[in-house]
Amino acid sequence: MKDADESRELRRQQRHWGRHAESYDSKVAKAERSMLAGTREWVGERAAGRVLEVAIGSGRSLPFYRRDVSLVGVDLSPEMLAIARRRAAELGRPVDLREGNAEALPFDDASFDTVVCALALCSIPRPAVAVAEMARVVAPGGSVVVVDHVRSDRAVLFAGQWMLERFTIPLQGEHLTRRHRGEVEAAGLAVVEDERLHSGSVERIRAVREATT
Repeated sequence: MKDADESRELRRQQRHWGRHAESYDSKVAKAERSMLAGTREWVGERAAGRVLEVAIGSGRSLPFYRRDVSLVGVDLSPEMLAIARRRAAELGRPVDLREGNAEALPFDDASFDTVVCALALCSIPRPAVAVAEMARVVAPGGSVVVVDHVRSDRAVLFAGQWMLERFTIPLQGEHLTRRHRGEVEAAGLAVVEDERLHSGSVERIRAVREATT
């Protein structure tokens, strides 16, 4: 029954993003000019070598990656990937875009120097599983970079987030009160940067998979 529930939630997410793919950019743009300002720049500055972006969506991070990185993107939604392909073409940016599930990444162990997940763990059904997959596919010495809106440190803001979740979770599978540092550490990664912004409601994490001796 558990596997059936998880598969059903993934299908629900795929349908949701398929329906809302064309409107996603306009909806998220306002947040990226305010509470999420600088987020994609921060991610791009920390990506090097062979880079995987998990849940790349419509490709809004593409302009912020350095030209010398080799970029692969994976997303659950074919409709979002179609927009990402258009954006990559407009930018003249080579990128290998593939349909796939963040909870079962279609790549070998230690395939990437950097793995990025920006503003997506809030809606991935099992974020701990997705983070473990990111840790699996990053090479020893490589980085996992995660940015998302999370549970605020301020009680009044947390209460508001909790109330909003009563609508956002059943309607679109979006969680507002998750935290991801514990999942990153549980995946065996060592956190080297952890920034909390806007009363703790935005978190930026860079962690490394320590090289074996």
